[in-house]
Amino acid sequence: MTSVNPKIVDLINAKEGEDGTITSLEYFPPRTADGVKNLYARMERMKTNLNPLFTDITWGAGGSTADLSMELAVNMVKTGHVANLHLTCTNMSKNGDPVAAVHDALQQAHDAGIRNIVALRGDPPAGEDEWTAAEGGFTCALDLVKYIRKEFGDDFGVSVAGYPEGHPNAISELKEGEEATLSESELARCSNFDGKTYVCKDEDFKKEMIYLKEKVDAGADAIITQMFFDVSVYISFVKECRDYGINVPVIPGLMCINAYGGFKKMSNFCKTRVPKSLEDKMDSMKDDPAAVKAFGVEFGADVCKSLVEAGAPVLHFYTLNLEKVVYGITDELGITENLVQQSNESDAKNMVAVGSAWARVGDKVKSIYGQGVVKEIRSGSVAVVESQSWELAFGQRPTFYLQKGHYEKLY
Repeated sequence: MTSVNPKIVDLINAKEGEDGTITSLEYFPPRTADGVKNLYARMERMKTNLNPLFTDITWGAGGSTADLSMELAVNMVKTGHVANLHLTCTNMSKNGDPVAAVHDALQQAHDAGIRNIVALRGDPPAGEDEWTAAEGGFTCALDLVKYIRKEFGDDFGVSVAGYPEGHPNAISELKEGEEATLSESELARCSNFDGKTYVCKDEDFKKEMIYLKEKVDAGADAIITQMFFDVSVYISFVKECRDYGINVPVIPGLMCINAYGGFKKMSNFCKTRVPKSLEDKMDSMKDDPAAVKAFGVEFGADVCKSLVEAGAPVLHFYTLNLEKVVYGITDELGITENLVQQSNESDAKNMVAVGSAWARVGDKVKSIYGQGVVKEIRSGSVAVVESQSWELAFGQRPTFYLQKGHYEKLY
């Protein structure tokens, strides 16, 4: 008989008022067979050591990891995890039907005893920079939430994404002099990258909150946030949720700082607010990987302590398929003891996501012309790359137009 997972919201409600810090973990499907094999072992170790309330597995853009994501989620149920399967509803199709592939994935999950779904719109497919809706298909995560409730009733617990600083698509670059006109709430959300300031303006943030309320009203029963590094941003976001009548659990998503390059890339990609003190500290250690990991533990533990004090229901770790920093944080919190000394990341090079070889705007790549930064992705997956290897007069840099397969992403 198939084991059936409980719903996450029921588990959270059952824990309310109990002592102790609750954790959950998130993984992604690795690109190689060795990576998958090692991930199975890591998931089992971390389940034994941490007893997470639930375990997420991500779903690649356009269903690019559909089979592997499902395989991993089904195995989670069989091995005692409460699986939380991410599902994107766009750029997917079965025999030309953009709804059938989503329905089949939901049915397969249901048949396997999975009872928790993270309903997402999804990123652009690998090699593309812009997202477009398929004719006759889903246009957003709200559509997916409605579809799940229509077709499967209350069988699934449904989580949705929340963006404490605004969705990256709603974050805009400020024009010269505009920063002086920002409201107090806008200043608390703004971020700075390469000398430019970005913010989700109040009118856009209001639209974000209204949309989030629609997702909850349609049947979502939990929110998992986008990464953040400033705890005050999370606290303000929870207050905004309550002010808008959104009363489901708001679970903080915690990006573990494992490496300088990954930290810079992800914070830039998401336009995440990075406190000046954190930025300066990371810059001072950028050439010392061991120091970055050690600081990742220290910083992560401080963030978690503040979140627990603020009443966060669960600490949800984006593990990046690694364990050392997570263990270091849980050791510091007193959840575990001396696990960081037992951690084994000799397989780290295998823990690369499916599709991560594709570059997006802002990624560093190399080609026969040297290294460069992707400035634009054009139709046909043509990358517009600004050279970092050559510099012309007056600081000008050559630009190359490279077809996919003619450049390699740098990690």
